Amino acid sequence: MSERTTALVTGANKGIGYEITRGLGALGWSVGVGARDEKRRAAAVERLCADGVDAFGVPLDVTDDASVSAAARLIEERSGRLDVLVNNAAITGGMPQEPTRVDPATVLKVVETNVIGVIRVTNAMLPLLRRSAAPRIVNMSSSVGSLTRQSAPDADRTAGPVAVAYAPSKTFLNAVTLQYVRELSGTNILINAGCPGYVATDLNGFQGVRTPEQGAAIAIELATLPDDGPTGKFFNDAGVVPW
Repeated sequence: MSERTTALVTGANKGIGYEITRGLGALGWSVGVGARDEKRRAAAVERLCADGVDAFGVPLDVTDDASVSAAARLIEERSGRLDVLVNNAAITGGMPQEPTRVDPATVLKVVETNVIGVIRVTNAMLPLLRRSAAPRIVNMSSSVGSLTRQSAPDADRTAGPVAVAYAPSKTFLNAVTLQYVRELSGTNILINAGCPGYVATDLNGFQGVRTPEQGAAIAIELATLPDDGPTGKFFNDAGVVPW
């Protein structure tokens, strides 16, 4: 059993997830690289270990019950508990996503990964998180999921493109986050949503203006909150994001 603080990051073989893993590993933590692609996962673990990170691969498809259950068993056998869960895995569903043009199957596919996947993984990992002295759950969201920003007069400038699958999936995720906060109120589990900003990743064709390392910073901050830190909030690097 590992005596180190143990974290699991989903969607961790590249981009923001990889940098979250690297950042938590730099703290001396043992970090599970959750990813469904075996070759990319192994390559990420190899790179991280070469940089001195105590990284280990976790085969994980957030849309598959059996895969998630197996991931929970792997972490239990290796560490006996889980201290931090970062739900980072997400898809955009591709563009265009105007509501009058979208294939409803696209919406379902995005929600399955971005929302149901978070519920599936969180519920599987909760028994392990409850064994931690300072459990933290970080749900990687986006400011495009903010209803306040989507309904603002300048939404075309500040809320991203019209995207009836991706943006509402993050709104849904935010709502789900708050329901977990309500249910787990009174426990020592701190649960927050984080927005990485517009990061250059393959999700947006590398059009973003921030680096993955910059995008990972908010997740690392929320993963390392003190015991009296906030819960049930939505943050980016500048502070609180309106729901």
